[in-house]
Formats: sequence, structure tokens, C-alpha cells
Amino acid sequence: MARSHPSAFLLAAQLLSLLLYPLMDDSTSGRLVFGAVAVVIVPLAVWVVNRSPFVSVVGWLLAIPALALTLVGVLLEHDALLPVSALFESALYFYAAGSLIAYMLRDAHVSADDLFAAGATFTLLAWAFAYAYFVCQAWYPGSFTGMVEPDRPRRWVELLFLSFTNLSATGIGDVIPLGSRARVLVMLEQFAGVGYIATVVSRLIGLGIARAR
Repeated sequence: MARSHPSAFLLAAQLLSLLLYPLMDDSTSGRLVFGAVAVVIVPLAVWVVNRSPFVSVVGWLLAIPALALTLVGVLLEHDALLPVSALFESALYFYAAGSLIAYMLRDAHVSADDLFAAGATFTLLAWAFAYAYFVCQAWYPGSFTGMVEPDRPRRWVELLFLSFTNLSATGIGDVIPLGSRARVLVMLEQFAGVGYIATVVSRLIGLGIARAR
């Protein structure tokens, strides 16, 4: 199961981590939860894209600094390291999502792993853009606001919520991008979400229908 459907493990881990994210805040325990999730998710992302030696090396070159900086920043409470680690994690998730998309587009038929990969790719893109939002907010304060306490920085779970609603075109507007940089990131995610549905998901549906016929 693990070797034949690695995408399923990544998808399950990311969905289960959503249950832990509400526990995250500025406290020490919340930071530890953040670090613990990274310890699980980051290696899984590399494992999923481990299709060739080159892919594995590139994945670990992104994963090792991301994991190390996250743990050091969380355990030693060095807040300045967290945006840097988030930058590496965002790059890793974009790289993993691109690798999974290339993997799905190579298949001439739909397998169970393709379906798990489709779900895992969506969550990877959502996490990647959420980390990009986190970096944008850290480097350019005031990039995001919200209906509740508009003057404070948005918490991680709020940025992830924005990413999911934006990528899925749900469009719940209680978290709002301000400034050109934040709005460009949001527009890029909107374009990625539409492109993902139009190319990858529609292709899998078409192959599934053709196979059924």
C-alpha cells in the first residue's frame, strides 16, 4: 500500500493536520504543534516525488533547510527564521505539486494512485500558496487584513483558509489581501486553481469516462 499509493499517505497526513492547526497560536505549545506537523509533512512531500535520483536530490535540498529552520525557529523562538523556512516549504510544495502533475499527465489511464495524487496535488498547492502568503505578510507587514481584528497579522490557519477558498474559487472574503504583492499572489493562485481544474482534473475525468465506455 505505501509503495503503490504514496500520494494517499501525503493526502491523509495533510487532511489530518488540519485538525491540529486550530491549536496553533503564538504560544509555545502552538509553535511546537507547527514544528511537529512540519516534521511529518515535509518528508512525506519528498517521498511522494521520489520518482528519480535527481527529483529526490532536489526535493531534499529544499526539505532539509525547511525542516531545520522550522525546528530551530520553533524550539528557540527565533521568529525571524520562520519566514525563511516558510519560503523553502513553499518552494518544496510547489515542486512536489509540479512533479505530481507531470506524473498524472504521463498516464494513459486512470489508476487509484492518480486519484490520490489529484487530491494531494490540490492540498500541496493550497499549502504552497499559504506559505507564500506567510512570507509576504512577514516581509511586507499589512499585506493581509480580515473582518476580525483587522489590524493584527493573520494567523497561519487564516492564511491557509484564504488559500483553500481562493484555490477552490469559493471566494469567502473574510481575509483580504492588501497591496500589490499580496494581490498578485492571490491572482496567481486563482489562475493556478482554474488551470488545475481545466487541465489535470478534467483530463482524469475524461480518461475515467473513456475507460468506463
